[in-house]
Amino acid sequence: MEKDRGCVTFRDMSTTPPQFGTAEYKGTASGESCRACKQTITGEYYRVNGVQACAACVEKVKQQVPKDTHGAFVRGILFGVGGAIAGLIVYSVFAIVTGIVIGYVSLAVGWLVGKAIRMGSKGIGGRRYQIVALAFTYAAVSMSAIPIGISAYVKEKKAKENVVVTSPQGDANSSAGASGGATSEPAEGGAKEPKMSAAAAIGALVFAGLASPFLELGNEPSGIIGLVILAVGMNIAWKLTAAPKLDIMGPFKASESAAPSS
Repeated sequence: MEKDRGCVTFRDMSTTPPQFGTAEYKGTASGESCRACKQTITGEYYRVNGVQACAACVEKVKQQVPKDTHGAFVRGILFGVGGAIAGLIVYSVFAIVTGIVIGYVSLAVGWLVGKAIRMGSKGIGGRRYQIVALAFTYAAVSMSAIPIGISAYVKEKKAKENVVVTSPQGDANSSAGASGGATSEPAEGGAKEPKMSAAAAIGALVFAGLASPFLELGNEPSGIIGLVILAVGMNIAWKLTAAPKLDIMGPFKASESAAPSS
């Protein structure tokens, strides 16, 4: 079974795969046919996503619906990680190359993550897939602040190193400071600054990255706009990983005219 915009498609029922996408509310007393197999309905019938179908085709629909399994969920997570990494790279490279940090790239990140999870799960969706998609989208966008910040720091450091001090007094002071600094020793018993471990430094970077969308709220109005766009990107990932819609109504008698549900 394939689903596209609420349409249920059968691969093995006919040469041209029919779609259940357009609601047709007609009675069957005059010999209406099943939208899938094109056979005239003589007994009970159903409505699949608002479209008329016979009992045999409905049973095939139920059998073709992909089942959510642990393996599918794991594959979805693994593909989602890849999509999140790709989104982080796209967001970071765009900001570093152009020098513009624009929140609209969050929409592309949400799309990448949602599509990747959907591909890994082979079309299976649901609430747990949606939660993972939200987390991965947020992480990809927020963690992009780390490479962007590192790039800005490196550029600023290089700019300072290229500044040449030409003042004679500055040179003299620099020479004196250099000669004095060569013989200076830290006072005995003086407290030494504690060095941060690599794990602590990485943890601080990760925390700062994850908190970056909220830290940017101080930069009004760009911070607020960026957070709103991030929420829209997360919503895109949420919708892409939703469970396939399969609304089956019935059974109805062929002599009855089923009214549409409100």
